[in-house]
Amino acid sequence: MAGYDCSKCPGYCCSYPVIQCTKRDVERLAAYFDVPFEVAERRFTRAAYGYTRILRRKKDEHFGRICRFFDQQKRNCGIYHARPAICRAFPAENRCGYYDFLKFERRHQDDPDFVAVTRHEG
Repeated sequence: MAGYDCSKCPGYCCSYPVIQCTKRDVERLAAYFDVPFEVAERRFTRAAYGYTRILRRKKDEHFGRICRFFDQQKRNCGIYHARPAICRAFPAENRCGYYDFLKFERRHQDDPDFVAVTRHEG
């Protein structure tokens, strides 16, 4: 059983500078948005860091930059059913270090909505 609740997290993993996309991920995005593969690849991803494709990002008040599909009002994935395989598999364990960190900070700040800010460069 998972020892974390993604719905209570402000999206730490979504702020990673590299969220890798496979060809299948781009196909899933194309189907979700009802656009051709080439349009989805150009609009939603970019080549970088020697990876085939990575998701594009946008500005975020907490993390500096975050996945372009992250819903900043709800603080969750805006394309949950079409998210890339790497997102579907994360964290691939029963615990999430980010969630543990968040629970610790919220308890010590005595604030159930506290968001500990981390900034990734890139």
